[in-house]
Amino acid sequence: MDILQTITQEFNLTENHAKNIISLIDEGNTIPFIARYRKEMTGSCDDQVLRELNDRLTYLRNLEKRKEEVSAAIEEQGKMTDEIRSALEKAATLTEVEDVYRPYKQKRKTRASVAIAKGLQPLADAIFAQDKTLDVKKEAEKYITEEVPTAEEAISGAQDIIAEMISDDAATRKKIRNFFFNHGEISSSYVKGKEEEDEAKTYEMYKSYSEPVSEIKSHRVLALNRGEKEGFLKVSLVCDSDFAKRIAAAAFLKDGGESTKIVRAAAEDGYERLIAPSVEREVRAQLFDDASEQAIKMFEINLKPLLMQPPVKNKITMGWDPAFRTGCKICIVDGTGKVLDKTVVYPTPPQNKTEEAKKTLKALIQKYGVEVISCGNGTASKESEIFIAELIKEIKAETGREVGYVIVSEAGASVYSASALGAEEFPDYDVTARSAVSIARRLQDPLAELIKIDPKSIGVGQYQHDMNEKRLDSALGGVLEDCVNSVGVDLNTASVSLLRYVAGLNSAVAKNIVAYREENGKFTSRKQLLKVPKLGEKAYTQCAGFLRIDCGDNILDNTAVHPESYEKAEKLLSLFSYTKEDVRARRISDLRDKLKAYGVDKAAKETDLDKATLADIVTELMKPGRDIRDALPAPMLRKDIMGIEDLKPGMEITGTVRNVVDFGAFVDIGVHQDGLVHISEITDKYIRHPSEVLKVGQVVKVTVKDVDIKKNRIALTMRKKNLLSSV
Repeated sequence: MDILQTITQEFNLTENHAKNIISLIDEGNTIPFIARYRKEMTGSCDDQVLRELNDRLTYLRNLEKRKEEVSAAIEEQGKMTDEIRSALEKAATLTEVEDVYRPYKQKRKTRASVAIAKGLQPLADAIFAQDKTLDVKKEAEKYITEEVPTAEEAISGAQDIIAEMISDDAATRKKIRNFFFNHGEISSSYVKGKEEEDEAKTYEMYKSYSEPVSEIKSHRVLALNRGEKEGFLKVSLVCDSDFAKRIAAAAFLKDGGESTKIVRAAAEDGYERLIAPSVEREVRAQLFDDASEQAIKMFEINLKPLLMQPPVKNKITMGWDPAFRTGCKICIVDGTGKVLDKTVVYPTPPQNKTEEAKKTLKALIQKYGVEVISCGNGTASKESEIFIAELIKEIKAETGREVGYVIVSEAGASVYSASALGAEEFPDYDVTARSAVSIARRLQDPLAELIKIDPKSIGVGQYQHDMNEKRLDSALGGVLEDCVNSVGVDLNTASVSLLRYVAGLNSAVAKNIVAYREENGKFTSRKQLLKVPKLGEKAYTQCAGFLRIDCGDNILDNTAVHPESYEKAEKLLSLFSYTKEDVRARRISDLRDKLKAYGVDKAAKETDLDKATLADIVTELMKPGRDIRDALPAPMLRKDIMGIEDLKPGMEITGTVRNVVDFGAFVDIGVHQDGLVHISEITDKYIRHPSEVLKVGQVVKVTVKDVDIKKNRIALTMRKKNLLSSV
């Protein structure tokens, strides 16, 4: 296999770009660095494409390595042929390689191996040849021994050998595997005796369920697997076994009379006993792997916009961790996330100390100038929200002060608060107080706060705890890395948690950066990074462009311009009679217009910059210190509240997408329960997946389709045509 050619074709790249990308990866460059600073070499591939390419490159290289291992093992046995060599060369997956290797693999004791040990291989070969003139019984009598007392037993042993030979045939296994995928059905039922258990109700739709393998959606595969793993469901894969047996026999039958009958029987036995159980496991494993990859992809799709939500900057924020018996934990943080005060109030049942809570909170809001309340969406959030809405109405009436509130997902807040990092940041706080701080900060800067939490605990995925942990961590780590590096990190304020995701850095070096900062004061230049222990030239090259220094010696240190391009950036400024002081004072708003008038090609040649890098540098010079998240719609601040009982079919509401799944999207519309927009209700046009239209954090207009108060379910629609004809 030509890996370069395969990569080029699969990713629709030029051969030169593909070659460059592979070289850059092999040289140890990080994906964010390649995506941001080597655009000319890659054809401007974004980080997602580069990660997919890197994964595919790793797979193809592992595939070639396995082919070499298998080839060497077969050569060692002296059984290599041109046919086997060709089959290995053509194998496009690891499964196909293992199919080729199967007949030559050391096996545990089998009926066939026992028969071979008894010397029955020649008899099996003779029968398998299906010579019409062969008298099978007479031939079998030649193999009667102490271990094989009768001709019938000899024939039976030979049949076992033939059954295994057929089951080991790579082409046959591939055909049957494809038959299972294309024509098989996956079915499930409750495990006997489990029907009445409360937990079993989760899998009610699968109590008597059947669906073609070719049509089953990934989330249903994962649900079936989980139900089976938890002991509530019995899951099986079925197909037309008679037809499958014919597939198994087809390639091996000749018109050989008596011997052909034995081969047919061997093929059928081989299918039932050896092929079917094995292929069923393979198909189910493939279904799970594919479903897992889809789930991981959905996690990536949801996680990125969640992390990239615009920060609510420079606002005094009250973090509210709701609860019943133990009271609501309150923390007030300033615009930088520094904790100013904390307390506990009891406005919720069973205490219901609403007036006392109002008095305490009004005083704190007045004292610190609180502008927004960030309330978690966990236990007692509905009751807390009702109280908050009433509180801010009273504050408006009494003082004229406008205070808004936002319900934020508190997923993972408890994980952070109980973590070593939470204890390190707030050693004197109990876990609930730490949660309140986290809830406040994730509104102020979602990326900086959520980065502290294991992404599996953030709550925007499906069945994440069923995934291959290593694969999931790798994928989500890539998302975190891409988000952190696309935003950039303030070198003088960033935590270790944030710094460790900067390209070229790891946890140890991140800790060293913070330690250096604490010992020597704020960084004034990116070059000072080279004084940090264990941060060498290679790491500096990878990380420098993603680290920002506000009010440093060089304004370029507060941009995404890489130090390797400083001289060229200064040449560009000089070309249009600007200085770095003009950049600092934001006096170059017309740079892009001047560049266009001068000629991009001409300027690129004179500054020795490729056009992609030139465009990026111009953008950075015009807005030093920019935050790309500021261009996105800010979170909606609420002043009032609705309950599910207030919802009526036909009501149009603005909401925020909380989670996107394979079958639709969950939207926060201001009541405690998120509403579901099913995939069929997202748009009037056909879409293959909800992510084509919606993403986490997106503000959308929805119409209430149906409300089931008893089941606490809200059905929403975004369709314009034929909407609620009954209304």
